[in-house]
Amino acid sequence: MAEEHGGAPADVRVEAESASEPRAATDRGGMSQDDCVAGIRSALKHPTVRFLRERMEKAGCQVWPRLIQAATCSSAGGYASREGVKVCCNHMTFQDEINQVIIHELIHAYDDCVAKNMDWKNCAHHACSEIRANHLSGDCHYKRELLRGFMKIRGHEQECVKRRALMSVKNNPYCSEAAAKDAIEAVWHICYNDTRPFDRAP
Repeated sequence: MAEEHGGAPADVRVEAESASEPRAATDRGGMSQDDCVAGIRSALKHPTVRFLRERMEKAGCQVWPRLIQAATCSSAGGYASREGVKVCCNHMTFQDEINQVIIHELIHAYDDCVAKNMDWKNCAHHACSEIRANHLSGDCHYKRELLRGFMKIRGHEQECVKRRALMSVKNNPYCSEAAAKDAIEAVWHICYNDTRPFDRAP
């Protein structure tokens, strides 16, 4: 999610977010703010979160210590340039979900920091970061897909990455659903295979 400057209305925001999808036969009540904050503190010790934090600091990304905030919002989480990561407590029920949201959003934060001329209003730029975040965060691990009610075994991971990237990019006010689909297809091979800062997809 990036603040707008120039000709766009000041209140229009472009969202880089973790999509919320209903789990099969599960009622989402969400976490209390206190439990969510405790979950965020615990997530900071997760090996992948620590790895991303180290790589961001090495790249000169000045985002700590106020990078991650607990919030109440409409998606699972979000990232905003110069504002950081939000974890939407009302969508969280387990520690694993908090870990996943933070990893996903830190990949957006990494992209925002290290990519030259990153423009969240550009559908292709946004699509690339969503593809990377969904692929590299483990959001599309088959066990998570099963919990969401998606039972396909073969080819599930790439299909999931495309589906979840589309859910996020089409919410960008600068990208229609058709433009989001076109952008995802246009950048797919380059961005899916770009595993930075990891040596390979975790």
